[in-house]
Amino acid sequence: MSTQAPSFTQPLQSVVALEGSAAMFQAQVSGSPVPEVSWFRDGQVLSAAALPGVQISFSDGRAVLRIPAVTAAHSGRFSVRATNGTGQATSTAELLVTAETAPPSFVQRLQSQTVRQGSQVRLDVRVTGIPTPVVKFYREGAEIQSSADFRILQDRDLYSLLIAEAFPEDSGTYSVTAANSSGRATSTAELLVQGEEAVPAKKTKTVISPRQPRGDKVGHRGDKVGNRGDKKGHNSKDSFSLQVV
Repeated sequence: MSTQAPSFTQPLQSVVALEGSAAMFQAQVSGSPVPEVSWFRDGQVLSAAALPGVQISFSDGRAVLRIPAVTAAHSGRFSVRATNGTGQATSTAELLVTAETAPPSFVQRLQSQTVRQGSQVRLDVRVTGIPTPVVKFYREGAEIQSSADFRILQDRDLYSLLIAEAFPEDSGTYSVTAANSSGRATSTAELLVQGEEAVPAKKTKTVISPRQPRGDKVGHRGDKVGNRGDKKGHNSKDSFSLQVV
């Protein structure tokens, strides 16, 4: 059985939570053998006993920490550590608890794109809001679930939909919704995936015509021989004899 050191395929993301609301951290970790997961707050080991009400779970590589009702005292730096016999990895993020609220707002909206078949496509938005909005991607009104072909990524306030290899059937209207307790916002754009143009096969046209023998045309020019007859003029002279008596 092969071994693999732990790594975070989806790291923790910082959270801004409204006082009294729920806050949740989650991360996706891989490794072989399956890693053991530990949580820390400001460098101290975190447990349900140390932080009453906290809910910690780890299943199918997904590590989750949820605080049902946060207060200002919960603000701080949270870390999750994954360890197995091959190594360890750590991911860290911040929790900020505030009494202020702000509805979701798109700092960067979706942009329409036209791409060639087989291209990689990335649709990005930047969203702000307090508490941190829940962001979802849709195609033609159907929610997109993160998968190997359609990956949904988050890096702070940047949310991305990554299409590994686009095909014409992926064309359509894409939208993103961002919602929190203060409101909801939507951004929409069009994606057009152009298929490969059919290149007609080059045809060689051969025209065959029967070969006709070409006879030499010999023009016989008959010599016109003009026979010029000699015209002879004969002059007759009469002779008189005069006799004198």
